[in-house]
Amino acid sequence: MELRRLETLLVVAEEGHFGRAAERLFLAKATVTEHVKQLEQDFGTPLLDRNPVRLTPAGHRLARHARALLAAADLARADVAEAASPEPGTLRVGVMGHGSAELTPATAQAFRMAHPEIDLRLVPLDFTEHVSALLEHRVDVAFVRPAPVDERVEIDVLTTERRIVVVSARWELADAPEVRLADVLDLPFIRLPERTPRPFTDYLYFTAARGGESPRRGQDDAVNPHEVLATAAAGRGAGSALESFERFYPWPGTRCVPVADAPWEHSVLVSRAGDEDPHVRAFRTLATGLARELGPGLRLTPA
Repeated sequence: MELRRLETLLVVAEEGHFGRAAERLFLAKATVTEHVKQLEQDFGTPLLDRNPVRLTPAGHRLARHARALLAAADLARADVAEAASPEPGTLRVGVMGHGSAELTPATAQAFRMAHPEIDLRLVPLDFTEHVSALLEHRVDVAFVRPAPVDERVEIDVLTTERRIVVVSARWELADAPEVRLADVLDLPFIRLPERTPRPFTDYLYFTAARGGESPRRGQDDAVNPHEVLATAAAGRGAGSALESFERFYPWPGTRCVPVADAPWEHSVLVSRAGDEDPHVRAFRTLATGLARELGPGLRLTPA
């Protein structure tokens, strides 16, 4: 008795028609008819009435057993596949700066609880690794900002936040409750390495607001938040960030001042386009779910 024939019997009974059952099973109608005839020969009794097409009393009894047998076969396949799968792997999560604020540690913790068999590793990224670490397969997903414009990656927007400037506490605008773009465009900004991707450079320097012109450059290079803060504290250059930056990087001698009229900006989770790794998909699902759940409570979206 073949399981395929039992499946055919069930589909014919559900459809009440040999032709529709054949279409659903992607079989020739003659093959469907033959499957039913073989079963009837095996059991020595009619299993289907033909006009209309429906199960006989014996067919009903066999159908109950067939469903149980097919379910058991599916379970066996899944169990064998699990045993034959590779050993648990590693998920490498890139984090630029503080990532997506509180969502970064929350997502990592939720993933570790849901998938204890996977070794989740957090990999710090600097400003030059906006997408390169991901595309070079050094990480599997990454928390970055701003959202890259690159068809090679897929983007999940996690937070949408107000912009701030990071300045020396000794500078005049440090005590202002907020400033405007016109107040900050002439500040000397930290220098970024030439290899820094253009989207991040434009983001940090408010390039759109300055009509594409280059900013005044400070005296120091920086590729991570700590270097920005050290430069700002020394009065040697300003930086810019998302509002959540201030919660994660309190630094003596610096101030984070909101820029009232700057467009709000995203922090995002990026992954390689078309990546079907189930753990990458699971991490993305957790991150976006937590963003919906925690976002309003963290004031991460505009009112």
